[in-house]
Amino acid sequence: MSEPIAIQAPQPSGTGSSRIGTAGFAIGIAIVAIVVAAALVGNALVPQDPFTQDLGNRLKPPFWMEGTQPGHLLGTDQLGRDYLARLVYGARISLLIGIMTVITSGLIGITLGVLGGFFGGRVDDFVLFAITTRLSIPVVLVALAVVGLMGSGLGLVVATLGLLLWDRFAVVARATTMQVRNHDYVSAAWCAGASMQHILIKEILPNIASHLAVVATLEMALAILLEAALSFLGLGVPPPLPSWGLMIAEGKDYMFFSPWVIMIPGVALAVLVLGINLVGDGLRNLLGAERLR
Repeated sequence: MSEPIAIQAPQPSGTGSSRIGTAGFAIGIAIVAIVVAAALVGNALVPQDPFTQDLGNRLKPPFWMEGTQPGHLLGTDQLGRDYLARLVYGARISLLIGIMTVITSGLIGITLGVLGGFFGGRVDDFVLFAITTRLSIPVVLVALAVVGLMGSGLGLVVATLGLLLWDRFAVVARATTMQVRNHDYVSAAWCAGASMQHILIKEILPNIASHLAVVATLEMALAILLEAALSFLGLGVPPPLPSWGLMIAEGKDYMFFSPWVIMIPGVALAVLVLGINLVGDGLRNLLGAERLR
């Protein structure tokens, strides 16, 4: 009598992709945590001042190249300023702009989206008109025009980007609000005599916050890239503040003889944006998996 053949149960097809997503999420968290730690305590660990110039030590190479100078781990720029100190300070500028832009655009977009999705009717028509109008405006060109006319500055860059990057928040907030406004807990709040403000803040917002968190990560990465582009064109953060985009712009004249002056801030910018996007993808996969349970 032949032995019974053991039939192995098929493995879920999404197991491999979920593991990759989890690994990517962990990598993104690690990258963002390192950059945040550098921005918060990096200047306490780096003894050099990011604004002090030393023309006698101009364009010293980083530690992995010949001719490096002790005390300047990543070398110096065209004015003799320590590149590691400026890189650490630039992380603070990039994160500050990203966070403040997300807060500004989130307040605008979430408010419009929640109101339009909850009330419907003419309120929703107005919100849709505002979203359509915003989507018809080219972000980069308008940002260049505004900053070019009104002058560069950290606050102006944040305000400009915040007023131009709210549309994703509005679209997602409107769609998710329309899904949850008819749920039982909202009806129960109405029957209990809860005010409109209580329902919007205590019942609607907490149940759409997971979707908005994913949008916030994407918008933060976009804001950091746009700030770097504006600074590269000389219309972003004004010198001597060491924005990563401004560091790339200042080093482009020396890129053929001292390529590290654009490589170091360029790689730092790419790694930070990659980390934020990995965090956003991980949150999307995690929250999507929770919704399926």
